[in-house]
Amino acid sequence: MSKKIVDENGNTYVQKKPIYKRVLFWIVAIVIIVMFGSMATKNISSKTISSSPSKSSSKSSSSSKPKVSAEFSAALAKAKTYSDTMSMSKQGIYDQLTSEAGEKFPADAAQYAIDNVKADYNKNALNKAKTYQEKMSMSVDSIHDQLVSAAGEKFTTAQADYAIANLNK
Repeated sequence: MSKKIVDENGNTYVQKKPIYKRVLFWIVAIVIIVMFGSMATKNISSKTISSSPSKSSSKSSSSSKPKVSAEFSAALAKAKTYSDTMSMSKQGIYDQLTSEAGEKFPADAAQYAIDNVKADYNKNALNKAKTYQEKMSMSVDSIHDQLVSAAGEKFTTAQADYAIANLNK
């Protein structure tokens, strides 16, 4: 609200509030901030990775995380779930992510997930080996074969060897 001032001669002047104290100024400022904020959010969410990142590029830009599409993020979340809850191998997770009978992610999203999931595949192989031993009463040789089989768990030979070596510890 403006303030009326009367001088010595009886003249009336209106003293206006500074611009930053006016309500209209703050309404316009908030609208502009919201518009720029939504434009920035829209630009960030519309950017996608055009090719699968390599491990060397992710190490060189470790200070700032690259923006990835929702599909890449979803594939990574699924990969983490498969590793943590089902103790799957790297190849098993990739195949499940890209399978027509599975998650149906594109190959680049699945590869991004595999490259970025934090999984201990030795531990996963050991968990699978323990399950085969306890639930299915399989022999050590059968467990090893199942772990490395292309029709089975698809762990590497080194991961299967680790699992067998640590099975009864």
